[in-house]
Amino acid sequence: MDMKEALMLIWENRKYTTDDPKEVISHLNEEVAESLKALLKGDNDKAKRELEDALSCIMIAMKVLDVDIEEAVKRQITQMKNKNSKIMIVKKDKVEIYVNDELKGGWSIWSDEDIKEAQKLAKEFGCIIINS
Repeated sequence: MDMKEALMLIWENRKYTTDDPKEVISHLNEEVAESLKALLKGDNDKAKRELEDALSCIMIAMKVLDVDIEEAVKRQITQMKNKNSKIMIVKKDKVEIYVNDELKGGWSIWSDEDIKEAQKLAKEFGCIIINS
């Protein structure tokens, strides 16, 4: 089934008729929360049903917010393929942060404690650490 066709079928058969983005996102949030609660209780079947309901809610929200579903899927795939390369270069007197080979910031290092803190930050944010 085509994504746009699926969206239209869900839209035409929805149980509520609001066009308020906050309301549809709130409904989506409720379905996801119910799925999580069911999982935490060990009820996988109910979790799956709630997740299927959440899928419908996502599609309704996309329609209300005028999101092109096919373009959204393409953008998500592209985004998932493009992993951010985060690098922290620790030099003797400063730290530099690069994201996808672009310098995003840095600061001066005054002591060994500053280096330890920088390394701790790098790990927290998933940076590759290069000591130069």
